[in-house]
This record gives sequence, C-alpha cells and structure tokens, in this order.
Amino acid sequence: MRQEQGPPSRAMDSNETLVMEFVLQGFSEHPELRLPLLACFLSIYFVALVGNTVIITLISCSPSLRSPMYFFLFNLATMDIVCTTSVLPKAVMGLALGENTISFPGCMAQLFFIIWSVSSELLLLTVMAYDRYVAICHPLHYSTIMSPRLCGALATGVWFICAINASVHTGLMVRLTFCGPNLITHFFCEIPPLLLLSCSPTLVNSIMTVLADAFYGVINFLLTLISYGFIIASILRIRSAEGKKRAFSTCSSHLIVVSVYYSAVFCAYISPASSYGPERSKASGALYTALSPTVNPIIYSLRNTEVKNALGRLIPRLKR
Repeated sequence: MRQEQGPPSRAMDSNETLVMEFVLQGFSEHPELRLPLLACFLSIYFVALVGNTVIITLISCSPSLRSPMYFFLFNLATMDIVCTTSVLPKAVMGLALGENTISFPGCMAQLFFIIWSVSSELLLLTVMAYDRYVAICHPLHYSTIMSPRLCGALATGVWFICAINASVHTGLMVRLTFCGPNLITHFFCEIPPLLLLSCSPTLVNSIMTVLADAFYGVINFLLTLISYGFIIASILRIRSAEGKKRAFSTCSSHLIVVSVYYSAVFCAYISPASSYGPERSKASGALYTALSPTVNPIIYSLRNTEVKNALGRLIPRLKR
C-alpha cells in the first residue's frame, strides 16, 4: 500500500519530516463495497447537482417565487452544491481508482469549503426558521419585517461570517506540523481525524472547534427550537383545522430538513476529537455532505405547491 512506502515529505531542521500528501482511507477496509458505493455516490452526486440546480433555476426564472422563503432556499441550494462538489468527486475518484491521495494544499482547500458550506447551512437554517416564525406569528407585518434589504443583509452575513469561521479553522490547521503517519481515516479532510495526525500541540484548534460547535451547533439549534416553539403555539391557537394544516404545511419542509441535518452534524462534530470514531464519522459525514444536499431539493419540491407549479411552467418553456 502507499502508506507502507512512506508519505511524500521534505526534510526539516529538527530531523523530522513534513507531510506533503495525505492518504484518504475512504472505505478501503470494505473492498467488497467499493463498486456499490461508487454507484451510490455517483447517483447521489448527480441527483444533488441536478436537483439543486433546478431549484436555483426555478427561483431565478419564476416571478412567483420571489418571497424571502425562496430567496433563502436559493442560498441553501447553492450551499448544497458547494458542499457536495467539495467532497463527492474526490470520493468517487478514490472508489474508482482503489486508492485516494490528496495534497496538503488540496486537503486544506477541501477543509475550508466543507467548513464554509456546513456552517453556512446551519446558520441559514436558523435564519429560515426565523422567516417562518415571522410568516406564521406576524403575517400582517411579514412583508415589512422581512424586507428585501433585511433578507439580503442576512444572507450576506451568513456567507461572510461562515467564510471567516472557515478561514480561522483552516489557518489554525495549516500552522500545525504533520510529520507522519499520513493516513486520514475518513473519505474527506475533516477536523477531528486531522488533529489526531498532528505531531504538534492542538489545544488552540480544539478550543476553537468547541467554540464553533457551541455557536453553530448548540446555539443555532436552540434558536431554531425557540422559533418553532412560537410557531407551534401560534398554530395551536388557530381555530379551524384547515387553517392549522395550511400553517403547518408552510414550515413542515424546513422542519424535516432541520431534523435530518442537525442529526448528522451532531453525530459528527458534537464530541471531542479524542472520542473520534472512524466508522461513525464516515456515516454521519455521508449524511450531511451527500444525503442531505440530495434530499433537500426533493423535500422542498414535493411538499411545495408553488415550486411544483413553477416547474410545470418551466418545462414547456425549455421544450420550446
């Protein structure tokens, strides 16, 4: 195996070697699953790419989809494309070739885009929960509160804050020394397995990871729960069953997406690096980098009449 030949490196003054290339373990410990996983990942990436591109196209071309909810959905679909594209093509290549190496700069770039897209999605889901809270609890003031200017500021803030977060974590990772071994027990570059490979102190990285987990995972999750607490209380006060059903349908898709995404992210990140489990991390990583971006456009399209109507109007135009 490549690992036995030793990692590509350059000499250091301290007689150590600096790793210049990592080996992604992927699913090599299960060779019998290589072809099924290759077919599965290829299919998932195709569906995620097509589904999210369709959502972006529909929202861009349909005047009926100009509300804040669809503006945020446009950003969510863009984040999903960034997330899957930063992970799945490399994973598919590794499955096809039987081995998967990645350069140190390539690993850091992948880490940046994964952190950027994942943290952006968590923050955006909180913003979308607030949007649903205003729509259901303050419907008469919805257009005033969720003005185009505020929506633009919220979306820009999400992308900018999370880009800074990704830059901080990537910068802290770059300053670490990796002198071997170079085997990452994952199918993409992620913080916990990388910290386990470092031969320099990782205390600052661990502290910043815990702080990011607390903000993006715990605090945003609590804010989302608070929003839905007010939403549910408001729905229960509606007297007619039809009114309750209509109000709940406006936030059910978002609630499903939140449940799936947070379950995967909590499993992957809300734990110390010392308790890192490769198999568990690979499973949860596949959920939030592959499965969640794939099912998001399906959930929002199948459960949303306006999206289905816009798609029905767009298809004849494309045929012509």
